[in-house]
Amino acid sequence: MASIRRTLSPAYHDRPYQNGGTSFPVSSPSQKLLSNGKFSPPLPFFSSYGVGVRRFVAGAFVQKYSRKVWRRSAYRCIAFFLLGFLLGMSPFGEVDDIKSQDFSFEIKPSPVNVKLDPESVVKRKDFVLDTVNLGVELQSKTKERFSFIPKKQIIVVTPTYNRALQAFYLNRMGQVLRLVPPPILWMVVEMNVASMETADILRKTGVMYRHIVCTKNSTNIKDRGVNQRNAALAHIEHHKLDGIVYFADDDNIYSLELFESLRDISRFGTWPVAMLAQSKNKAILEGPVCNGSQVIGWHTNEKSKRLRRFHVDMSGFAFNSTILWDPKRWRRPTSVPIRQLDTVKEGFQETTFIEQLVEDESQMEGTPASCSRIMNWHLHLEARNLIYPQGWLLQKNLDVILPIK
Repeated sequence: MASIRRTLSPAYHDRPYQNGGTSFPVSSPSQKLLSNGKFSPPLPFFSSYGVGVRRFVAGAFVQKYSRKVWRRSAYRCIAFFLLGFLLGMSPFGEVDDIKSQDFSFEIKPSPVNVKLDPESVVKRKDFVLDTVNLGVELQSKTKERFSFIPKKQIIVVTPTYNRALQAFYLNRMGQVLRLVPPPILWMVVEMNVASMETADILRKTGVMYRHIVCTKNSTNIKDRGVNQRNAALAHIEHHKLDGIVYFADDDNIYSLELFESLRDISRFGTWPVAMLAQSKNKAILEGPVCNGSQVIGWHTNEKSKRLRRFHVDMSGFAFNSTILWDPKRWRRPTSVPIRQLDTVKEGFQETTFIEQLVEDESQMEGTPASCSRIMNWHLHLEARNLIYPQGWLLQKNLDVILPIK
């Protein structure tokens, strides 16, 4: 609350007064009487009362006046702000009208009658065209630099089972897939139950994986691999996974160039595979003969397999996963699920499966160019007559421990 204080002037004891009187000293008897309250003249009482009233009226008036001043200034600021905002937002004409006014900063030279040589005009036109061509080339290079093409996903299907070298094969396979640029999905299929040892290896590889279990009973070794691959195909079809499907057994040897070439496949791709015969005394080349990327024939050295339609190893082809769950896109005559057959003889699972994917060699793509490189090997180096330790760990230590000399 605002108030006005009236300062009292100090008492001047030696100051003469107009009426000839003098001021009372502090220790005068009249002052004592006033302080004791025994005697109070009427004039000082009314003067002190008037001073209090004046102070009260002055304080109230100044307070109300100061409030009115602040309110008026606030109202004026708000009013001028709204007025300026409305004037700034309201258009005073169309854009064409503004453009038609003389607000242009272009310097228009005065017309001069100059006769130009025809040869110089032609040279000038050539120069302008060259600059335009350079600008277009620069723009195209910039678009190519910042263009982003997503890579196709590779879906690697690996059936596995309990044996002495299972851990070695899975670790080696995982280290190879770890070097492949993403996106890549490793689908490992086991029979009946997912083992803790396999799951532990898959977690440590650092590759995106799916651990699948095949619950179909099969006593034959040949049917076991077929059923495991069919379980992976059913999983891809059910979840409609988009990518390039490749059957890669864990005991084969693969190069990184193979996985890089898989992303160039549009429908079905194939390549030659080097195989070691069962007798381990000779090598066999099985796969397509290509002219560029066109398949024109097949490599085969086994008489028992000459009756096959397509001479391809299980690890020598890959295909687009949309063939499994999108028959309209590839104009398939039927929507019957594509699966490997366990009723055919061993060695004919590949050709009967490929016949469901393509009609003939015209729908195949040979990779690499002219099928001139071997990118994976099937060596049949499985260890025989080895006892598989339960849990991949020995139950106890060796009976004899010899110190190292």
